[in-house]
Amino acid sequence: MRKFSNRDRPSRGRRCKLLRFHSVLRLLPVLLIMSALAVSAAGGLEQPKCELCTPPSRVAQLLAANKSSAETHRATAVSDEQPSTPANNGLPGMVWIPGGEFSMGAVMNGSGSSEMPMASNDAGPIHRVFVDGFWMDATTVTNEQFEKFVKATGYVTIAERTPTKEEFPTAPAENLVAGSVVFAPTDHEVPLDNHFQWWTYVKGANWRHPQGPESDLKGKEKYPVVQIAYPDAEAYAKWAGKRLPTEAEFEFAARGGLTGKTYTWGDEFRPGGKWMANTWQGKFPVKDAGEDGYAGIAPVARFPANGYGLYDMAGNVWQWCSDWYRADYYAQLAKTGGVAMNPHGPDSPFDPSEPNEKKRVHRGGSFLCNDQYCSRYIVGTRGKGEVNTGTNHLGFRCVMTTASAAKTAVGAAPAR
Repeated sequence: MRKFSNRDRPSRGRRCKLLRFHSVLRLLPVLLIMSALAVSAAGGLEQPKCELCTPPSRVAQLLAANKSSAETHRATAVSDEQPSTPANNGLPGMVWIPGGEFSMGAVMNGSGSSEMPMASNDAGPIHRVFVDGFWMDATTVTNEQFEKFVKATGYVTIAERTPTKEEFPTAPAENLVAGSVVFAPTDHEVPLDNHFQWWTYVKGANWRHPQGPESDLKGKEKYPVVQIAYPDAEAYAKWAGKRLPTEAEFEFAARGGLTGKTYTWGDEFRPGGKWMANTWQGKFPVKDAGEDGYAGIAPVARFPANGYGLYDMAGNVWQWCSDWYRADYYAQLAKTGGVAMNPHGPDSPFDPSEPNEKKRVHRGGSFLCNDQYCSRYIVGTRGKGEVNTGTNHLGFRCVMTTASAAKTAVGAAPAR
């Protein structure tokens, strides 16, 4: 019997995945009209230009609509560090982020000493933000940490849940299978204009089997847990006495006290020839050459920490943030003027490319990011994901406020 049942009902995106392809195609004209009406209702909101970096949600996989090409943008943030650092009593694996005011976001055409043309427009304009100090996990949550949570609670992730006929009366029985989204390299060079060429829904893929039922976690205890949907990450954070970071907290922490730099470590991608993050080398999406030491995902903390002592704030795996995703959210904040104090994101989500899907923000980029079309390991750039869609390049880390940390220090949270 499951001990967690409040999130057992799948989302609309998950339900749509279970329908036959030809049935969905018959609905395509209606869905296109609904999308057009949603965009119109939003006042003609421009669709973000960086789409291919984001794996398709379940419904998008079935519709298989071509998206526009994806590249990214550079940040020019300014971070004003606050000096006070509380004692880390009883918070293993967490570091103090001092908080302060900084310039958040990224400009479309790049700037500074590592200028690079950018195509995404959802991380601008640059705007001033203040965040209070907080504690943050030094690394993403690992397989062994998530396993402790599952053993303690009996939690079943969304990817592991088998849909029922009662939930989906119109779905054929053979489609009622649990699974998740997996990156599948192509066997030859392909145009980078259709991400369905390298993403697929795999039966049996979940956090225990990240690439499908033939894969496992043997020897990967220290790797980031992946195939985690947003409710899964939220459930873990609640059990641990923590929460997921806001997008503003994530960016402030990722900058590590640096001002206006392109990457979390500075302006040069490989200072002194040294690899600073796990990213893609070689022709995408055919083969990751592994020149940085890892072809695919890497264990946590194998690359240098940033100025705050945080590992893998760029590259390796994308990370969930608590904010709803809206492409125009930064523009909304900028219009208010002044400094946004501890922003928590918009009240509701809206992605012009998939107006009927509920999405949260992703941050940090992954081992799939590269300078050929998606360089969102650049600090200040944004990602997004449908809340019930996990992938094999998506994980998370947690944060705590000082008040929560005080309770944890006296034994309120479970051992990890």
